[in-house]
Amino acid sequence: MTSKMILIAAVAIIGTLMAVDDASCHKAHSHQHFHGPVVGPHHEVSWKGKHGHHHVDYVAHPKYDFGYGVEDHHTKDFHSQKEHRDGKNVAGEYSLHEPGGNVRTVKYHADKSGFHAVVHNSNGNDHSGGGHGHHHH
Repeated sequence: MTSKMILIAAVAIIGTLMAVDDASCHKAHSHQHFHGPVVGPHHEVSWKGKHGHHHVDYVAHPKYDFGYGVEDHHTKDFHSQKEHRDGKNVAGEYSLHEPGGNVRTVKYHADKSGFHAVVHNSNGNDHSGGGHGHHHH
């Protein structure tokens, strides 16, 4: 009876060690940070709605900074984003690894003149649709 219990305990320990070893092979990491969302003193803003009701709110200078990212080697999910805002000026970028191996990075900013984005693809800007029946000879 004692040898069966030792055998069962040994199998359980080995199974646990194998599960821990298997879990350590799956390496996934994430990160994030955030500062904000406003700075300085607030001031009251009031207005009358379309039905004549009086509304009051408080606003302050918008200023924030955030970022996050995921690196999952098991699922091949790699993406990140970061952004900074100070008043009406916003700048940031995001990137992602696409299934074909391309890394797409979009850098953007917005100001009084509008939203501006620049897209960079690590494998160039090939939009031929290679996986959709198009053949190159």
